[in-house]
Amino acid sequence: MNGIINVYKPVGMTSHDVVKFIRKELKTKKVGHIGTLDPEAEGVLPLCINNATKFSSFLMDHNKKYRAEITFGFSTDTLDKTGTITDVGKLKEFKKEMIVSILQEFKGKIKQYPPIYSAKKVKGKKLYEYARAGIEVEILPINVEIYKIDLVSIILPYKILIDVECSKGTYIRSLVRDICAKMDTTGYMSMLIRTQVGPFNINDAQTLDDIIKYGPKLYDVDYGLEMESIKLNYEDSLKISHGQLIQNKYTPFIGYVKIYDYQNLFIGVGISDENKIKPKRMISRGN
Repeated sequence: MNGIINVYKPVGMTSHDVVKFIRKELKTKKVGHIGTLDPEAEGVLPLCINNATKFSSFLMDHNKKYRAEITFGFSTDTLDKTGTITDVGKLKEFKKEMIVSILQEFKGKIKQYPPIYSAKKVKGKKLYEYARAGIEVEILPINVEIYKIDLVSIILPYKILIDVECSKGTYIRSLVRDICAKMDTTGYMSMLIRTQVGPFNINDAQTLDDIIKYGPKLYDVDYGLEMESIKLNYEDSLKISHGQLIQNKYTPFIGYVKIYDYQNLFIGVGISDENKIKPKRMISRGN
């Protein structure tokens, strides 16, 4: 059993809890998730099974889509509903036009500070380890990109729903914190649903109950790889399958490419330049 399962992670489970569940259900140790979801978040959590785990590093680069709820009035140390209240602000109503305008200020390439309660590592330790130990640590900003951010609805009087499409590594809790600051108010992320990871959509995601009842729906690993594709002739298929460089007569593209053999079977990922294609991660034909 090799491939990717598009799992719907429920609220209350960590991403690792879901991995453990699938390992037990499928009776296999080789299971890994593509992009962590916090315990209080739900939604799309693709899992690589067996040989698909070889390609997890390439799958991590996917853009992601979220639906988030922001509740105004107070903020917490975790930036979500699980934390301790750190600040209480005056409640006020916001006009739709003003909210839309502020949201658009975050579109594009931005810098954001990861939450102190996050798995981001600083000096070899996760930030939440510093937070729980009461140790102050310098948090440097990271570069992320917001491709799209829209107001879905205003839930009167003091909540809004937003949709966000963003690059990997974006912290929606941090985005919510910064939106509230721009609006000159306090608030926190009261709900988060991940609706898409690359080609994996929430509408096609299987719940854990579905997997128990009907079995997993497996996607071929190349379905999850959003990169240029090339099909090789017989001779080059054999060479690259054995770890050899081949001459690039297939594509002008420079970078990672999905490689298919002369029978149109996916055999791995390579790196192409103007002159050659180098194997990067290959699988045997029978797997």
